[in-house]
Amino acid sequence: MEKTNERKKDSHNKEIGRRGENAAARYLEMFGYEILERNWKCPAGEADIVARDENAVVFVEVKTRTSLARGLPSEAVDEAKRARYEKIAAWYLRDYEFVDVPVRFDVVALLVVSEDRALVRHYRNAFCGGC
Repeated sequence: MEKTNERKKDSHNKEIGRRGENAAARYLEMFGYEILERNWKCPAGEADIVARDENAVVFVEVKTRTSLARGLPSEAVDEAKRARYEKIAAWYLRDYEFVDVPVRFDVVALLVVSEDRALVRHYRNAFCGGC
């Protein structure tokens, strides 16, 4: 019975994550981003969204939560995740058609407040650490 509950929870979390990524992509497009890739995979891992914002290539981590029990969604983006995203960017840019392109790392955090509503917080240049 416990494995069935774990599978249901995992399936629910994946669905929440998928819905969050869809909402984040719509949000970014609304603000002029061009979505280049969704769930782009490489040996270093997966980027939720790769986009262009004017002349920059932006790697976007999307975090979605349905409660504050484990903290704000953005708090889940730690140093290890930042380092992984930098490796993912390096893999992506190996084959990118442009040279000398600015790269940025953003986080879109969503807190689901009802079935069809979420609080969205967009952290631009989230990995710069006060630069």
